[in-house]
Amino acid sequence: MSAKRLLITGAASGIGAATAAELRSRGARVVGLDIRPAGDDVIACDVRDQESVDRGVAEAIERLGGGLDVLINNAGIGAIQSAGARPDEQALAVIEVNMLGPWRVTAAALPALREARGRVVNVASGLAYLSVPFAPAYCMSKRALVAYSDALRLEHGDAITVTTVYPGYIRTPIHDVSREAGLALEGLVPAEDVRDAARTLARASLGRRARDVATTRRGGLGYALLRRTPRRLVDRGTTAVMRHHARRGRFERSSVARDFSSRLGARPGRTS
Repeated sequence: MSAKRLLITGAASGIGAATAAELRSRGARVVGLDIRPAGDDVIACDVRDQESVDRGVAEAIERLGGGLDVLINNAGIGAIQSAGARPDEQALAVIEVNMLGPWRVTAAALPALREARGRVVNVASGLAYLSVPFAPAYCMSKRALVAYSDALRLEHGDAITVTTVYPGYIRTPIHDVSREAGLALEGLVPAEDVRDAARTLARASLGRRARDVATTRRGGLGYALLRRTPRRLVDRGTTAVMRHHARRGRFERSSVARDFSSRLGARPGRTS
């Protein structure tokens, strides 16, 4: 394990920074990519730009001694939208970073990964299983990332392995936008510790090969239940939770959410 050479995107903060630290504590050699470079170990890279990705991946592989054993596609952003509104620049950025970013980085790194018979670890989300209002681009991007993992495994499983990891809600900067809009997941779903995600990603990168991994036991049980529950029941449950919080005025800071609350018949102060 100590000889493993790893590249992780979104390495400057949140899950990426915690995972890089965890991997180094286990003896791995780690180089990061991030739109915000940090120190000597995080290279400036915009995963929305293939030329930037190609340069960043090439430099990372060079710093790692000319090879690569594991790629962790972790970079991600979130934004607030309505599924009934035209996609805005923020929605397109979410798709570019979360869905196309892993594709671009993997393509750039694939020759080195195939040579090393290495591994790709894609960081999806629990929202690949459970869609929520006000985040269509994010939910779409994470569900699509699971499909990309599957396609990559089918095409290149002769030389590499592919693992998809599903974190739950973790208090990292990706939630700043929704928090400022009064639409944070805080209180709606259980919070997970970023250290659990870091340890899970380290195991997925260095340990036993697995296809799909949740970052906590509770998350794993929840996702297993969601996969086996009819979608109409999941939708009813999600709508019931949103109505409950709408009645308590939770979504009044967002015009999108106020309209949603009104259509649910759940304006603050209503009891039925």
